[in-house]
Amino acid sequence: MFQNYFKTALRNLWRSRTFSLINILGLSVGLACCMLIFLYSKDEISYDRFHEKKDNLYRLTVDMTHSDGKVDKIGSTGMVPGPAFKRTIPEVEDFVRVQSASFNIKHGKDVFDQPALYVDSNFFSAFSFPLVAGNSKTALNDIHSVVLSEDVAKKYFGQQKAIGQILELNTGERFEPFIVSAIAKRSPQNSSIKIDMLVPMKFAQSQSEDNQWMNFFLNTFIVLKPATNPREVEAKFESVFRTEAAVQVKEMEEKFGLKDKVRFGLQPLLQMHLSKDYPADNGLTDASNPIYSYILTGIALFILLIACINFINLTVAHSLKRAKEIGIRKVIGGQRNQLILQFLGETFILTFIAFVFAILLLKLVLPFFNELANKSLAISYLFDVKLVAGYVFLFLLTGLLAGFYPALVLSRFNPVQTLYGRFRLTGRNYLAKGLVVFQFTLATFLIVATMIIYSQFNYLTHFDLGYNDENVAILNTGHIDREKLEVFKTELLKNSSIAGVTADQGGRWGTIAHVNDGKEMNFDFKHVDENYFPLFKIPIVTGRNFSTDFVSDTAEAAIINQTFAKEAGWKDPVGNQVDFFYMNKKYRVVGVIKDYHYLSLAEKIGPQLFTMNPRYKYRDVFIKLKPGNVSASLKYLEKTFKALFPARPYQYNFKDAQNDAQYEREAKWKQIITFGAVLTIFISCIGLFGLATLSAEKRTKEIGIRKVLGASVTIIAGKLSTDFLKLVMLASIIASPIAWWVMNKWLQNYPYRVPINWWMFGFAVLAVVLVAFVTISYQAIKAAIANPVKSLRTE
Repeated sequence: MFQNYFKTALRNLWRSRTFSLINILGLSVGLACCMLIFLYSKDEISYDRFHEKKDNLYRLTVDMTHSDGKVDKIGSTGMVPGPAFKRTIPEVEDFVRVQSASFNIKHGKDVFDQPALYVDSNFFSAFSFPLVAGNSKTALNDIHSVVLSEDVAKKYFGQQKAIGQILELNTGERFEPFIVSAIAKRSPQNSSIKIDMLVPMKFAQSQSEDNQWMNFFLNTFIVLKPATNPREVEAKFESVFRTEAAVQVKEMEEKFGLKDKVRFGLQPLLQMHLSKDYPADNGLTDASNPIYSYILTGIALFILLIACINFINLTVAHSLKRAKEIGIRKVIGGQRNQLILQFLGETFILTFIAFVFAILLLKLVLPFFNELANKSLAISYLFDVKLVAGYVFLFLLTGLLAGFYPALVLSRFNPVQTLYGRFRLTGRNYLAKGLVVFQFTLATFLIVATMIIYSQFNYLTHFDLGYNDENVAILNTGHIDREKLEVFKTELLKNSSIAGVTADQGGRWGTIAHVNDGKEMNFDFKHVDENYFPLFKIPIVTGRNFSTDFVSDTAEAAIINQTFAKEAGWKDPVGNQVDFFYMNKKYRVVGVIKDYHYLSLAEKIGPQLFTMNPRYKYRDVFIKLKPGNVSASLKYLEKTFKALFPARPYQYNFKDAQNDAQYEREAKWKQIITFGAVLTIFISCIGLFGLATLSAEKRTKEIGIRKVLGASVTIIAGKLSTDFLKLVMLASIIASPIAWWVMNKWLQNYPYRVPINWWMFGFAVLAVVLVAFVTISYQAIKAAIANPVKSLRTE
């Protein structure tokens, strides 16, 4: 019996090749999407699970509650808390600190910029990173030792033995020799800590001793003893902090007026990767957000569900051609449960074929998906035991979803009616129509979402920032003084292709000061030279620019932006003082610049203050290049830079590219939502094609009669199309308010955002209706031009 079912199934699939191909294509796309998201989700939840002590490893966190009730959640600490908690709390077995660093390394005649991590000497006892060579217990004991990853060791020493080799690290004023003590195996893809080069924390402490509880610049990991309750340990943190930091807290209150409440907590290592409150940063990598997994999983499941809906519609639509086969099987004794088993078997055969195609499709798109999701997933991950079990479940679920309803419908056919050719699919087919409405509701929603995300991305990347960032190259010179900067500027300006040079201290600095005899203000602080505003074409609206003609400018002059003046309450800012009370230093405002967007457009413009104080050094040098000969200008830059800064690697970036890089996340989601929309529309149209076929088969006699009575092809095609276009329009009406609400919520994350215009919904509706009309037209016209004699012959 089963052999007969199998042969019949294969014959039916081959005889209806078009329908089979459409079903296989739709299911394979849906299954491939689900497989991709399975891989992605597995990778996301597997982060850091390879560490043997993972259940006892925690990261020290800080909740800082300000006087206004605002709470800052910080995943970093300073040097002090880890040692203090180990010394005073018995349940703390050990601690390990991890701090991001970067070194200029001299190897031969070349200088390289090498990312690194400062770590404590017990790093390898807390974390399970295997070594290829060297002793994990002693590798970091020597203050001038380094541990390299396999890739970094190969970069510097090739195939030579790296253990015992010397690397010269720039430690500030000079290069110092460090001995390679161990080689670490390449860090797993799903690790928050990626090893390139490890440097002993003792060396960092020898360069700058830190004893402040209120500093937050590194990650402190705590190893608790087995069976310890972390909540009880957190309660002890507060007691230790209150005792040991009492003097420092009092000084902060007296000197800065800060009355913030600090509470230390423990974040489980396995929660760190997907944490929204305390993300993995400050030397840790690959911080993610669970919302990404939820959105991707939702899209994939919707696509698979739509593919299953299509299968149902197409199978039921094609059922009339198998009516006689079903009637004969019933007449000769076939039971309904046997017919259900037969049709489910056919579904599972087709699903299995789709599954094979899905794996092939997955292999093709995986490199692109890795680039899109910033992952390094491999096809070999598919053979993980849990994933295989998941795929088997997905296979069975897909087969049942796609095949159960058609099997029930087909097995219910009346044998007498089918054998006499009088069987017709009756009823209004609400289920099929409802499924089509659902499909196109999702399709319309995704089109609207795609358009709004595209518009917002273009808005962000083409927004007038208030300054000119075109053709501005950036060079990192390290920390140099004014004299060294002037030498560099003089050499660069000898080239006629360079229009200007300026510099700032690099990075983002924030501070506080008093204005109006005591009012405290928080603001961004930047150290620049007199060419900064002219080079970037930032207008000065009141007062003047910095000038070397005024000797006092370097010591006491400040320029502020309009937002600073507004928050300070100054109608005439020039001449007012800004009191850096904690340094006993006052600056006098000499000018006000027009507000410009110095940060990402995800943040509002805040108050900003500029000085030329010589106590601050410069780091980032900005070079304005004249258009037309950029390549030659960059070669001159490289030559000049290497001559003046032989101890630093030559690396440059362009300011406009740096600004665009701030919106990589939006760019990724733009692509993801676009592909989701395209796939949804494609598979939805397959479902609509099935419904159109079903309708044409049901109304064969009606169409024949209409033609005999004189109806034209256009009228008949329009009549058939109108019914389906009503469904599509209904879907658009349902989708539009949902899309508006969801995307309006999303846009609230941006202080600068595009308006949601009516034409976006109009375009989405028009696009969906047009695509649906093209899909329907094929079957409608085919039915309309059919010979009415053939349609009516069997009546």
